[in-house]
Amino acid sequence: MHSAIPVFDGHNDLSMRVENEAGEADLNVFLERSGIGHLDLPRAIEGRFAGGMFAIFVSPQETPAKIESPEKNQTVSSNLQSIDASYAQEVTQRRIILLKKMASAADKPVTLALNVSDIEKAMAERKVAIVIHLEGAEAVAPGLENLETLYEDGVRSIGLVWSRENAFGFGVPFRFPSSPDIGPGLKDAGKDLVRACNRLGIVVDMSHLNEKGFWDVEKISDRPLVASHSCVHAFSPTPRNLTDKQLDAIGASNGIIGINFAVQFLRSDGQKNPDTPLSVMADHFAYTADRIGVEHVGIGSDFDGTLIAKEIGDVTGLPKLIDVLRERGFNEEELQKIAYKNWLRVLAKTWK
Repeated sequence: MHSAIPVFDGHNDLSMRVENEAGEADLNVFLERSGIGHLDLPRAIEGRFAGGMFAIFVSPQETPAKIESPEKNQTVSSNLQSIDASYAQEVTQRRIILLKKMASAADKPVTLALNVSDIEKAMAERKVAIVIHLEGAEAVAPGLENLETLYEDGVRSIGLVWSRENAFGFGVPFRFPSSPDIGPGLKDAGKDLVRACNRLGIVVDMSHLNEKGFWDVEKISDRPLVASHSCVHAFSPTPRNLTDKQLDAIGASNGIIGINFAVQFLRSDGQKNPDTPLSVMADHFAYTADRIGVEHVGIGSDFDGTLIAKEIGDVTGLPKLIDVLRERGFNEEELQKIAYKNWLRVLAKTWK
């Protein structure tokens, strides 16, 4: 028996696949069922995908995503290049329009969510809720002049960095094995951005942020700490994962870590092997729940942005994951917390 529990997901990169190299959008990539990628609306409904953070990621070349490694499926060296702010703003505005078009498709069970009530209403109506997230803050002006405009445009979550330096801080490289303690802390603009996001009610996402930057956010922020799509460093020592001390801080803040489906962040050997069993992923869920409490564990799939286990395959495999967690010993109330309730609690404490 597969689970009927709906899932609110902390991260997907579908917008990279909906838009082509010329910046032209094909909404049918999302609206129609296909065997390409991990996520589209018909498969989302089948997998009880209730919605989540739909990321806007800007790469220098704007190369469309493919479902293979490394994360974002781009050449790492090119993605690590600095991005011109005006270009990032242009791409981001285009993708915001794209996500809004996806959310307003006529007669389709999908909607834009600006607050928790929107998500709850969408779940009651079996619609997919799209929350706009910036993966890397390159589109935010260093002086934050356009931050309120981005909020008015629907942005409700911002990752301070991707795995590269920007005007706000420093990301972690794709290196294995390695500590996340790489590079200095947040820049002054990054500290200002955290405070401004707190004021407006925007999630500050620390996935991809280096460890010194993490601790800067922990000191500055008065909202729950969030790592939308990361895993446990004790099991897979990549800098993209969180140390025990970082996990403890997330728990102490009443925050959440969305466990990433990327096999290279789950495995102890860091290998990009799609034959990774779901029991390995369950280890990360169980370890985090045991250490900081089940209330601080969620799902952050990284659909359409990374290589995931064959056992899940795509969004239709979400019920398989819930079943594996049930077999691991999580009860129905705990499964609901992991699947969506923890995310909604954190969002309610962060958004206005």
